Amino acid sequence: MSALSLRGITKAFGGNQILNGVSLDVEAGEFIALVGPSGCGKSTLLRVLAGLDHADRGEILIGGRDMSGVAAADRNIAMVFQSYALYPHLTASQNIAVPLAMRRLSRMERLPFAGSLMPGQRATRAAIARDVREMAKSLKIDHLLDRKPGQMSGGQRQRVALARAMVRQPSVFLMDEPLSNLDANLRVHARGEIVDLHRRAGVPTLYVTHDQAEALSMADRVAVMMGGRLLQIASPEVIYDDPAHIEVARFIGQPRINLLPAAAEGGVVAFGGLRLTLENAPDRKVPVTLAIRPEFVFLSRNRHDGLAAHIQRVEFLGSEVIIHCRLDAVGETVVAKVQPSDASGLTSGDAVGLRLSPGRTLIFAEDGSRLAGSVATADAGLGSADAGLATGDAGLAASDAARERAHG
Repeated sequence: MSALSLRGITKAFGGNQILNGVSLDVEAGEFIALVGPSGCGKSTLLRVLAGLDHADRGEILIGGRDMSGVAAADRNIAMVFQSYALYPHLTASQNIAVPLAMRRLSRMERLPFAGSLMPGQRATRAAIARDVREMAKSLKIDHLLDRKPGQMSGGQRQRVALARAMVRQPSVFLMDEPLSNLDANLRVHARGEIVDLHRRAGVPTLYVTHDQAEALSMADRVAVMMGGRLLQIASPEVIYDDPAHIEVARFIGQPRINLLPAAAEGGVVAFGGLRLTLENAPDRKVPVTLAIRPEFVFLSRNRHDGLAAHIQRVEFLGSEVIIHCRLDAVGETVVAKVQPSDASGLTSGDAVGLRLSPGRTLIFAEDGSRLAGSVATADAGLGSADAGLATGDAGLAASDAARERAHG
């Protein structure tokens, strides 16, 4: 039994279908990143799960228990918002203590004066204070407990919001873009902190983000959402290397995957002067899309070595260089990601040859689905893992490192 199960969740607002039959299982201790463009339904799904909105259809199970009709306060779900949602008039200690006070103290006991006269109230508050201090110490924010949110940096407020969510020991963690308000350097540091906290807590976590680098670097599995549907749920490696749909391939990866219009017929995929053999290709001629990651496009200074092209733009990024090329035969743009040594001296307007690694070439049908079957080379426009130019061999040998850089 999964710790968290969503079954056919559907939600519409004013005739607009936001969620369309979303189903997802999250195992105990699993970290799933829900990624997709703005407006695809990610945050709505979290709000439905938390009980802040109600699904039109479908069911939510937490630990096997049906949450239909269960109030948000009774679901034992902790949620960290993009804005952190801290009370500005309360100290960090008081903010962290809020969920414990709501759970452990009665309404009368929470009153500032009358509550202090009730038996057992002091002991309960002392226990809450101990739990707050222990949680703050584990997050290294115990020195901030007397400060109010306005006296803290964005990173410090983020830690306080995480501490408030974790201190209640919830059944499920929900995080809605909690790092979006931090600067780039702090975001990278905070990713590691959140993953460490998740591992210590061992609580199933659903983490919403539009940032693919966060999703790929933090999650056990990535769920890619488009238009209110989950297109693919898999490990970060599978999502990147083996996308099941063209929209997944298009969204994941930086720089974006090369997508080139081609045609398939009788086991052959044709693109310009390029020919690839494809198992299970349709017998009749149909339009397809050839897709390949920039790190598997290999560049030669000999324009006759592969597909002839001219460089449009060179982007130096320190550990790698992004080269934008236009193919002479068909006018399509192809992006290659190479080592700085391989790009030395290259500039806009230079003539080059491009080779594609056939084992890394993906073919998508007109409806966006992947065409099954292996791709093999059929002419000089394709390189291989074993043959071709030296830069291609080096690029394949370093494919794992290149993929890590693509993940951010």
